[in-house]
Parts: sequence; structure tokens; C-alpha cells
Amino acid sequence: MDSKDNKKQSNKWLALINIPFQMGLIIFGFSYLGGWLDEKYPNPEGYFLKGITLLGVFVALYNVIKQVNQLNNNK
Repeated sequence: MDSKDNKKQSNKWLALINIPFQMGLIIFGFSYLGGWLDEKYPNPEGYFLKGITLLGVFVALYNVIKQVNQLNNNK
């Protein structure tokens, strides 16, 4: 019984350790897309980069909240 609880605890830690990497990849991907759009459709203020990067931050936060809620429900 103790071994099973210990495995669940280590699985939670692994999931929590992966969250920053997932956030970084999501935000980097969205900012790369925004930079590409700014090069393709130039504008003086760089709205694509700023707007799509901000969208990436919200998507990453949504993903984190969803994963943490899922971990809490799997108790």
C-alpha cells in the first residue's frame, strides 16, 4: 500500500516538473508565430508579436490550471 501511494506522489511531482517546460514551449511557439506574422505583414508597432504572445501566455496558463485541477481530482 505504501509503495502505491509513493508512486502516485512521484507521478504528481513529474507532472508538476513538466509544467514550466510546457509553458515555455507554448509561449515560445506563439511568440515565434507572432514574429513571423510581423515579418510577413509589417506594421510599425509589432502588434502581431505582442498580441499573439499574450494569447500564448493565456493558453499556457489555461493549460497549467487544467493540469493542476486534473492532478487534484486524481487523488
